[in-house]
Amino acid sequence: MKPIVLCLAVVVSSGSLQAQERKPVPKDSMRVFVPGCSKGYVFTAGRRTEDQPGVTAVPEGTHLRMNGAKALMTEIKGHEGSRIEITGLIKKGQVAQDGVPLGGGVRIRGGASPGTAGAGLFRDPGVSQILIDVEGWRSIPGDCPSH
Repeated sequence: MKPIVLCLAVVVSSGSLQAQERKPVPKDSMRVFVPGCSKGYVFTAGRRTEDQPGVTAVPEGTHLRMNGAKALMTEIKGHEGSRIEITGLIKKGQVAQDGVPLGGGVRIRGGASPGTAGAGLFRDPGVSQILIDVEGWRSIPGDCPSH
């Protein structure tokens, strides 16, 4: 009887270890860890945390559209107003930066030429919202700005 219980315990524990492993990253994507604040399904990237300094693939001030399991998104929504760090997958090239950086996540880039009909009236169709498939999150110290 004891060997059966022992085998069952090994099988159950190995299943939970597999559940904790992250899925492989597709070749056209990259896994990112982004600190910041959420509001609804939009996440605004903030400054790096002290335990993960350095350059990130997602610059401060970037807005990401979050996609994830309903339970996970409900958890994140419960922490609006508090800084969190999300982990997820984004497509390579979505955060390509053009223009001149001014600081604080602000960049200036060229617009339509003055002779273009409707210049400034329509959004550039080449610009789309950055999507992140959220895999997880954690609380980090600090509060979100209230604007």
